[in-house]
Amino acid sequence: MNTRRILTTGALVATGALVLAGCAAGDDSASSGDKEFAGETIVVTSFGGDWEKAFIEAVVDPFEEETGAKVELITLYSADALAQVTAQKASPQIDVVHFSGGQEFTAAADGLIAPIAADELSESGDLIDLATAGLERGEGPVIQLAPIGLVYNTEADAPAPTSWLDLFDEAYAGHVALTDFSNTYGVLSMLRVADALGGGIDDPSQAITDLGALASSGDAIVVPTSPDLQTAFAQRDTWLAPYAMDYAGTLQDAGLPVEFIVPEEGVTASLITANVVEGRDNPDLAKLFIDFELRPEAQAVFAESMRYSPVNTKTELSDEAADAVLTGDELETVVVYAPGDVAASRPAWTDEWNALITK
Repeated sequence: MNTRRILTTGALVATGALVLAGCAAGDDSASSGDKEFAGETIVVTSFGGDWEKAFIEAVVDPFEEETGAKVELITLYSADALAQVTAQKASPQIDVVHFSGGQEFTAAADGLIAPIAADELSESGDLIDLATAGLERGEGPVIQLAPIGLVYNTEADAPAPTSWLDLFDEAYAGHVALTDFSNTYGVLSMLRVADALGGGIDDPSQAITDLGALASSGDAIVVPTSPDLQTAFAQRDTWLAPYAMDYAGTLQDAGLPVEFIVPEEGVTASLITANVVEGRDNPDLAKLFIDFELRPEAQAVFAESMRYSPVNTKTELSDEAADAVLTGDELETVVVYAPGDVAASRPAWTDEWNALITK
């Protein structure tokens, strides 16, 4: 069993912030008018909340300081962001759009985002392969990665799980929380179960049937969102749930006795990508902004404060953060599903799932 213990945010040292501050310090004497992009503004989407706080510290502030440009943030979750750039295709109003649910595949196919060549990113040589795998499809790079495995209640009257198939173990019956397929985490978890059962993404019907049976029998509850999962562990006696590593840390911060477990079959991951919107006047500045997102200093801030796994191999972390995220060689085994394959089949999988859980 490979158990990752997630530490609370208070225990993590924001080393990335110190490095970023050091990088900017040498430029304090220059006025903004002396900088190459002074007077220019780019519009960038944010996920709001704690993510935005870390984002401003890690990327926005150093970008503005070093370039002289200004960043306007707008809060848009992935589905809404895709809808907005689609509606604005004839007259785009956003420069950099972030997706966390695979929407970059659709955006690239529909010509909504501009391709980025690896040599346009100064950090490309230090990135894990997964970070740049989508560039050849016209998608932006992966800037953050949240592994998805098993979240386990350490006070459960059952042993710690070791496999995705432990979701079906009688030891956890009545104490499992599954994520609805309206949430990408639910779909990705199902695909890992399908791999463990042998059907894989090409034939996940058995996994959907078995997971649906857990829910319809009462051996599992179904939750749609992250706050609902927290309620499940806090108030509904949940012992086991497939979910993301960073959110396991959020649960610990809330005082819940949980650990993140990497199953023996391995994890999948939710990917956050940064993409240049097609048709804007300043694509070079937008690409430069994405390059800032990939800097090791920026990656460190997100790992330290939010437990996202860094995609830049040069990222330096505190010992506590290194224990709280997957890094380096551990990321080489992450199973990532082609977004096009997921997008094409997800409606049918969801219909099959809904029919089972509403019985």
